[in-house]
Amino acid sequence: MHLNVIRIQNFRRLKDVVIDLNDDISIFVGANNSGKTSVSQALQLFLSSSREKFTLHDFSASCWPEIEAFAKAEEGAELPEITIDFWFSVEAVDLHRVIDLLPGLSWQGNYVGIRITFSPVDAIATRTRYEEAKALALAAMGEANEEQNFIPFPKSLTDFLTTELKQEYELCYYVLDCAKFDDNFKEDEGYIPPQIIPDKGASGKSRSGKDIINSLIRVDFLQAQRHLSDTSGGSRNEELSRHLSRFYRRNLDKRLDDYEAMRALSESEQLMNQHLESVFSETLGKLSDLGYPGLTNPSLKIMSDLNPSVLMSGQDGAQVHYVLDGGLTLPDKYNGLGFKNLIYMVVELLDLHNQWVDISENRPPLHLVFIEEPEAHLHTQLQQVFVNKILNILIDEDAQNYSSQLILTTHSAHILYERGFKPIRYFRRENTGSQQSTSVLNLSKFYTITEEPIRDFLERYLKLTHCDLFFADAAILVEGNVERLLTPLMIEKEAPELKKAYLTILEIGGAYGYRFQSLIEFLGITTLIITDLDSVQGLAPEEVPRDGNAEEENDLEVDEYEDIDEEEDGIPKKGSTCRVETEHAVTCNQTLIQWLPKENTINNLLAASSESKIQARSPEISATVKVCYQNTVTLNREEETLQLAGRTLEEAFAFENLVWSQDISNKDLKLRVKSSDNPTLEVTAERLHKRIHSKNFKKTDFALALLTKNIDDWVVPSYMREGLEWLKTEIASSPNPSANQESITNNQEEEE
Repeated sequence: MHLNVIRIQNFRRLKDVVIDLNDDISIFVGANNSGKTSVSQALQLFLSSSREKFTLHDFSASCWPEIEAFAKAEEGAELPEITIDFWFSVEAVDLHRVIDLLPGLSWQGNYVGIRITFSPVDAIATRTRYEEAKALALAAMGEANEEQNFIPFPKSLTDFLTTELKQEYELCYYVLDCAKFDDNFKEDEGYIPPQIIPDKGASGKSRSGKDIINSLIRVDFLQAQRHLSDTSGGSRNEELSRHLSRFYRRNLDKRLDDYEAMRALSESEQLMNQHLESVFSETLGKLSDLGYPGLTNPSLKIMSDLNPSVLMSGQDGAQVHYVLDGGLTLPDKYNGLGFKNLIYMVVELLDLHNQWVDISENRPPLHLVFIEEPEAHLHTQLQQVFVNKILNILIDEDAQNYSSQLILTTHSAHILYERGFKPIRYFRRENTGSQQSTSVLNLSKFYTITEEPIRDFLERYLKLTHCDLFFADAAILVEGNVERLLTPLMIEKEAPELKKAYLTILEIGGAYGYRFQSLIEFLGITTLIITDLDSVQGLAPEEVPRDGNAEEENDLEVDEYEDIDEEEDGIPKKGSTCRVETEHAVTCNQTLIQWLPKENTINNLLAASSESKIQARSPEISATVKVCYQNTVTLNREEETLQLAGRTLEEAFAFENLVWSQDISNKDLKLRVKSSDNPTLEVTAERLHKRIHSKNFKKTDFALALLTKNIDDWVVPSYMREGLEWLKTEIASSPNPSANQESITNNQEEEE
């Protein structure tokens, strides 16, 4: 048996989400405040079977107007309820466990469902009590207070429920019929599931909804804040050795001859150490399977520090020691916090697992463990070890009848891409104005519907770069390394407001950028593409073969570093690098050809409208995307004027900072060209083009040199300025851009 689907309605920002779960591990990702932790809190609230823990703020913001509409007795208005649906996949061997959830004798299928609601006990009575309380409060004020414009409690039904919610609402349980639900587990219109009401007759055999759900699933939580420290003392510090001692008392077999061990301890502690080695051998063996971090690192050994009586009664009787070469052992505080934290989490999970296994009567067949941000205090290698090995550690010996499932919430790209697309559940914040909401996307569906070459490319690229696309408010896809280095500087100069948002900058290149289109559209992420015109020699219309296609002939994928002087009999070859103004020039940039604005000739690209460069949101695609590339600018020098466009960022920058870039003090930019012969603007532009596209020009050196310059001395190329202004506007109108974070990530994770 497995838990396949969770559906949550009206809980905080989870207005109505359906979450598909993998049979083994599911990974929840998304930007901050996207609702990942809310899933954990919803599970805790509903499975605790106590209405005392709910508050009015657990209702989605959109429910509050519904409450006031009901208070005013508006037609069709009802008091809202919070619901959670659990759908289990059931094999024939498990039918006896779910007999209470079968909707009828004719049931045929693999899914059974149960719904838990936090709903009004009697909505009409609630409204009546609110009206009575309000009337009494107003009467108590008396006429003397009428002029003070003070409204006593309760000011509204919402106000009334802030204190009376626990009396007015209750938990109810219902059987769900899979035949009445569609493929997205949304019920048919008008369907009312039967409520589970235990039979209180003489037989007493009927189970309550609470009993049924607790007999099927046990849910445990491992929170992110573990307060594990290298220092001693303080109530918030918990040493690994103490935790293992507690684990010993709760789970491991105690020797029957402990009293003999106490007597023997006066002569030697050897027997006790052998005892501990035997008791912990299985646990430490599983820890050794983690394989972290290599052959040269110490193994673990449990050694007696005092005596068996202290071991049985206190937390200081046993210590973890690290065994070094030559047999030397050191206490656990002499090893790094990261490795200690990894061991702590594994032992904690084993503790939870063993508590589930040790349930002697009516053990639930399913154990769901919710792990929040396991990357806390774990650096890159440990994160990868954890996510790769943890399932092996929790394998149950009786796997045929019992199973464990894990849910991880994470902001770690290292954890994410160790598992690939399939386990990812992406929590996307929806733009619904002041009312916050979330939708949950199943990346395994994206994996299924995406063609293999693009899917494999995306998985490999994201794994290699460890980008944080799934955690960002918006994405900036850039042409190359220069743009990746300089875009944060451009943002600081032109759009500092963007520093308040959490952006990810992906270096994707013009030849491969279009391959991100399907993923960007699936995730619905606001995206700015900063790319180059990448002009190359094309064919004149009369040179295109009659049976050929002009666009196909000009769809070239050419290395932008190709030598500018590559010619045949003095004539540049088709596909070789050329200036933007070259007649019949085309682009070799596949992003411009296949994504936006879907043009391949340079003339068409320069003439493209602003609308053609933007992919607007639609009911089918929630992503909005804008592409920006070099545009025609006016060069002025003394009395000369010239209009032209750069082929790449370096050209565009040199053109729009012509006088500054040619100054001798900025020669380290490598943009200075020969000027002793007083060249015209046209000649200067030609020389700049040849210099920038020669094999001797190092683009990264240009970017690094620019980083050393005074940011006020130069201007951002106009096409990039336009793109950043657009992104600033989009971010300002999107829900909850993450504030107080490091805004530009450049695809690098901080080492913990």
